[in-house]
Amino acid sequence: MSGRTIRQSVIAACALALCTVQASAQNLFAPVAQVDQVVISEFEVQQRQRFLRVLGASGSSRTEVINELIRDRLRETETRQAGIVLTPEELAQGLSDFAARADLSTEEFVQGLASEGIAEETFRDFVNVSLVWRDYIRARYGNRVRIDDREIDRAVASARGNSGIEVLVSEIIIPAPPNEAEQVLEQAEIIAQTTSEAEFSNFARRFSATASRGAGGRLPWTPISDLPPVLRPLLLGLGPGQVTAPLQIPNAVALFQLRDIRETEAPQRTFSAIEYAAYYIDGGRSPEGLERARAISARVDRCDDLYGIARGQPENLLDRGSLPPEEIPDDIAIELSKLDPGEVSTALTRAGGNTLVFLMLCGRTPALEEDQEIDRGAIANQLRNQRLNAFSDTLLADLRAEADIRIFE
Repeated sequence: MSGRTIRQSVIAACALALCTVQASAQNLFAPVAQVDQVVISEFEVQQRQRFLRVLGASGSSRTEVINELIRDRLRETETRQAGIVLTPEELAQGLSDFAARADLSTEEFVQGLASEGIAEETFRDFVNVSLVWRDYIRARYGNRVRIDDREIDRAVASARGNSGIEVLVSEIIIPAPPNEAEQVLEQAEIIAQTTSEAEFSNFARRFSATASRGAGGRLPWTPISDLPPVLRPLLLGLGPGQVTAPLQIPNAVALFQLRDIRETEAPQRTFSAIEYAAYYIDGGRSPEGLERARAISARVDRCDDLYGIARGQPENLLDRGSLPPEEIPDDIAIELSKLDPGEVSTALTRAGGNTLVFLMLCGRTPALEEDQEIDRGAIANQLRNQRLNAFSDTLLADLRAEADIRIFE
């Protein structure tokens, strides 16, 4: 090959590479959605997805992110028209407070995001729109929220366990190995929109990996205090028929539909610790893995029996411990809430779905009665924020109905 031919080949290759880079950049800034005259770009969608995933937050699927960016545009337009803006000092404080949740300075937090390919502007915009909207909602609706002593008294009685709340819930837990996580989230978002018990049950029979799938995901009446801490406020914020947003747990996505709620005379039960054992089985939810789990289940009646099953095997195949409820991983806590001592769940996996978790509840330790002081002011603030969030949701729904919104995919 001549020198001229080589140069021509190099030039052609460089031109092709440049075109590829330009096409990629154009794709990044291609419009994904439009709110009135304001465009949401592919770059913003990808950045927000990365940001939420680094935070370990739910709502990071593509559809959820696009919808939330649309809501951000509505928030920005509304607050701009109202003249609500943050001073540089207020924004800096907001960024610092957010970073402090991870025990980092703002600079350290920004550097950590940069290492994950996330621009500082993505972080700044996320915090800015949240704080401005919060200030706007407080200014617009604050004087319409009145919390009286009777409401605080009811909340205090509930906190002290003087009354009990039970919920009737249906569940769906969909396996989501890493290579299927995005598709599972998309399906979960569709399920989350249903308000029909029959439709939710049909989804449970089709997709759920739990023992309740044969019953359409329906669970019996359950004391709210038996459920993991992460689920309690989510369920109490629903009306009958409504479904939680998809809850991402290791190798799975969970959804819960509230069918009914009632108050009982029995005081709420609280526990200082929950003891459980987890035995790990190779093969995940393969026929061989599930058959091995069934064989073990036929041989054990209590957690101590698992020591015999694990004898002579690596120590890391059997975990047994006792933890406060708030320290138990969410997916394990959800499964334990459905078990009595000695009962077993095989709904969970680890190692990207390659390891099946044989989970057994050993026992629950009741919390001792304490004559603790209740901060009525803090409870009033919680109730006030719940009311303000309801006003916020209603306003956003109205703004969305009035806006010209287009999604291009």
